[in-house]
Amino acid sequence: MTTTSERTVTPSLPGTPGEHLSAPVTRAALRVQHGILTAARAYLADAGFVELLAPIIGPVTDPGARGAKQVDVDYYGHRYKLMTSVILYKQASLRAFDRIYSIAPNVRLEPLETCNTNRHLAEFHQIDVEMAGTGRDEVIAVATGVITHAVRHVVTHHAEDLAVLDRRVSAFDELLAGPFDRCTHAEAVARLRAMGHDQSSAAEIDWTGEELLSRAAARPFFVTDYPKGSRGFYDREDPDRPGTLRNFDLIAPEGYGELISGGERESDYATVVARMRETGENPAKYAWYLRMLRETIPPSAGFGIGVQRLTRYVAGLDAVWQASAYPKVPGVVAP
Repeated sequence: MTTTSERTVTPSLPGTPGEHLSAPVTRAALRVQHGILTAARAYLADAGFVELLAPIIGPVTDPGARGAKQVDVDYYGHRYKLMTSVILYKQASLRAFDRIYSIAPNVRLEPLETCNTNRHLAEFHQIDVEMAGTGRDEVIAVATGVITHAVRHVVTHHAEDLAVLDRRVSAFDELLAGPFDRCTHAEAVARLRAMGHDQSSAAEIDWTGEELLSRAAARPFFVTDYPKGSRGFYDREDPDRPGTLRNFDLIAPEGYGELISGGERESDYATVVARMRETGENPAKYAWYLRMLRETIPPSAGFGIGVQRLTRYVAGLDAVWQASAYPKVPGVVAP
């Protein structure tokens, strides 16, 4: 398939489930996805991680999903949430094991305008990873290893599927060549402003900005050091640089945009409560999490990889919905 930088039209939305599932592109993409998950599990198992089954509902979920609405469910008379992210449960699970991961479902009712970004789904999955007692550099190395191992596995074992998808193996030469580059959030903002894009220095890189940076890249790269206030209360502030977070995103080349978000976690009870209040969150909603934090959830770092987004990039798909067996595009009613 062509790269996103060469596309001029938005691909059509999925047809009937039967048409979508039986399409050669869908079958090839889902086999690539299977290869990605197989390789990721093998890499993490070899690195000493334990796979846990993440919860789907809970009294509270990640408040940091930008612009997305949470979904309430009636849990025996209590208002629970469908998970938009299992970040809080990942941290809590370190009470059991020092290294954990989940292939976790997420539901986010994204803003209607994301229907045409080709990058958003209302229902998707993440490879969620968390490591106790580690910092950003170590967890970035694990994230790099997962991506590299998964892509190498697909190139080696799914050449026929890539051929069906018209995805050239040479597209991954730069990715497989070594560690990924890094730039700070401030550097990314400067690049975007030089391109004529008015990116805020106090906010996350917006969707247009991500695509612009991605189109200009020849290989995946990390954006680090987001400003405090642009992310959730759980991202750790750099003690040596107040106002800067010890976090990161991984941006894919070719216009595919963000694949991973992660960082170090704040583990000090009083600091977390203060950060909650700063971001307008009611600490009482997070009683179970704060109780475990007070009892000592260890300092940690982790990340989440969007499974469908990574599949879209590796398979060279036009839109992320093509990487889902039963796609839920924002605003589009589907089975």
